[in-house]
Amino acid sequence: MFRFLPPLCLFAVLLASCSASATPTSSAATIPATTAPEPTMTPAPPAPAFIILAYATEGIIPEIIPYDKLTHINYSFLTPKTDGGFNSISNGWKLKKIVETAREHGVRVCISVGGWGWDAQFEELAATPETRSAFVRNLKAFVDEYQLDGVDMDWEYPDPGPSSQNFLALIKELRAAMPDKLLTTAVVSYGDDNGSGVPSESFELFDFVNIMTYDGPDHGTMEQFERGLSYWSGRGIPKEKIVMGVPFYGDPGTPYFKIVQADPSAAQLDSFDYSGTILHYNGIPTIQAKTRLAMERAGGIMFWALDHDTQGDLSLVNAIHQIVQEP
Repeated sequence: MFRFLPPLCLFAVLLASCSASATPTSSAATIPATTAPEPTMTPAPPAPAFIILAYATEGIIPEIIPYDKLTHINYSFLTPKTDGGFNSISNGWKLKKIVETAREHGVRVCISVGGWGWDAQFEELAATPETRSAFVRNLKAFVDEYQLDGVDMDWEYPDPGPSSQNFLALIKELRAAMPDKLLTTAVVSYGDDNGSGVPSESFELFDFVNIMTYDGPDHGTMEQFERGLSYWSGRGIPKEKIVMGVPFYGDPGTPYFKIVQADPSAAQLDSFDYSGTILHYNGIPTIQAKTRLAMERAGGIMFWALDHDTQGDLSLVNAIHQIVQEP
């Protein structure tokens, strides 16, 4: 699934200088394989608070994050290597700063692993016990180093068949290695087109599932939102584990803040002529309607990406928060 990534100065209103290295990228040859213990299943929590989850990229400015309007932040992305190691993450100091500040506000921070374009690496590393073991060990070391609350697995997307079973094996090992951490995954809204490779047996292992109801020819429409909600609930994901996704950008890729900079009235629309290009996105009324629907039929709402939002009265985060706080 395509995800728009803006320049680092800004898929940057989530998150430009120093970088901290990630956990060492050990190869499978240097990390002995182990037999994973049987995973501890994660029951659906009773009546959880409504989740407001922000994906934030390495370009985010930590000082502008509205921690008081969020419950979770997924820092994106830590990218995998085929040997079970990881590429070094840029601006690791930002992640540490975000974790420190988030903890003061009771916001949980996870690392999002993978993202669009890394499926080949996932396919290879998940195919053997040795590289799965290396991946889990290295990821746990990263989580410990940055004192994170959990992991968001963003493998876009396992195919049905062997790939799907390798995905399940990897998730089982992750859950067994980090029973006390949040474990979530990002899945596409398009049902059988891309969703059938995510096995239903994995749902009980996740604390919740982030439904990417954006991108594609019907980017951000209410119909796409409702279809994604119906498909995954129909697959058996409990209501409280479903976190519905909304876009903070227009298609073709333009961050929301640029749209409202061009014309503040565009915040009330879902399409806009931006320098001769018709953009399709979600303005404030649609974001709020989706939030209401998510509060009725799901356990939360998430968005890609915080970096794309604007500040002040036209902020989409503010629009979500207003609905959640309604009496």
